[in-house]
Amino acid sequence: MSEIKVAVIGASGFTGLELIKILLNHPRFKIEFLGGSDGGAEIAKLHPSLEAIYSAKVEKSEIDAIALRCQLAFLAVPHKQAIAIAKELLDRGVKVVDLSADYRLAQETYEKTYGVTHSDPQNLAQAVYGLPELTGKSAIASAWLVANPGCYPSASILAALPFLPYADLSAPIIIDAKSGVSGAGKQCVDRTHFVSVNENCFTYSPIVHRHAPEIKEKLSIAAKKSAEILFVPHLLPITRGMLASVYMRLKKPIDNPTQTAREFYADHPFIRVREDSVSIKNVAGTHFCDLFCRVHSDTIFIQTAIDNLLRGASSAAIANANLMFSLPYELALPAIAYAP
Repeated sequence: MSEIKVAVIGASGFTGLELIKILLNHPRFKIEFLGGSDGGAEIAKLHPSLEAIYSAKVEKSEIDAIALRCQLAFLAVPHKQAIAIAKELLDRGVKVVDLSADYRLAQETYEKTYGVTHSDPQNLAQAVYGLPELTGKSAIASAWLVANPGCYPSASILAALPFLPYADLSAPIIIDAKSGVSGAGKQCVDRTHFVSVNENCFTYSPIVHRHAPEIKEKLSIAAKKSAEILFVPHLLPITRGMLASVYMRLKKPIDNPTQTAREFYADHPFIRVREDSVSIKNVAGTHFCDLFCRVHSDTIFIQTAIDNLLRGASSAAIANANLMFSLPYELALPAIAYAP
């Protein structure tokens, strides 16, 4: 079978490393270009874990070079930086999976949330949100530009989706979510400093976190009705993993919520509906989302666990790329957890 040549732009970051790790074991995708601000650096110097495993130079992210050599580009760069790169690559016939927030939201919501004018409304209108359980695999398969979901939205949306038909959306959906420190990226700030995180757990940007509008927009579209979201993120003293606890008021009873979730996700093998509570350790290092649910009175409690760097970023990007090139969704996705 012919190789599909791909670029990883933003190769020096955590999500860039996870993309590289998966791609090295992918039977069809071949890394042709590593891009980043560390042009000229050996990738194993940036990621010592790759020493004696993979050798390549990081190059400056020149659009012409990427377009000449690659059929697909993963953009693992911050929001606002991805727009210019994506637009140029799309104009040159390169498919794009964007891991930033630049193409996830409606234009008005994006501009209000991120405080900038969106400079590529034409491609924004064509972008497909890359959560197959929500958007559908066929929509992603026909896309040239896929907006990879955020990690908090992935865990939260997957928790709420099966139960939207039963939910009383006049009451807010309450989401209490906790993430490992790697979600904050490679660059250290005060709240991710060891002395701040170690033996500690704390909220940050409660209610006003920038992922709240993404969750609200996507759940409202799915429900065909405006959903109010109260989203409170926390930082855990762990490297990777995410736990989302979601509370929804019910307008009608659910006889067997576990069976309801299993039937909803029957065609999605990377959603595991558990009889008991979920654990970050059981999904760390994998593309799985584990889900547990329980009803009490007129409230349903749903909890999901994902790996924030994988299901919340890099393995999700690979899954979307698989669909974009008519490959099996599950091809090369990591499935064995880092437990114990």
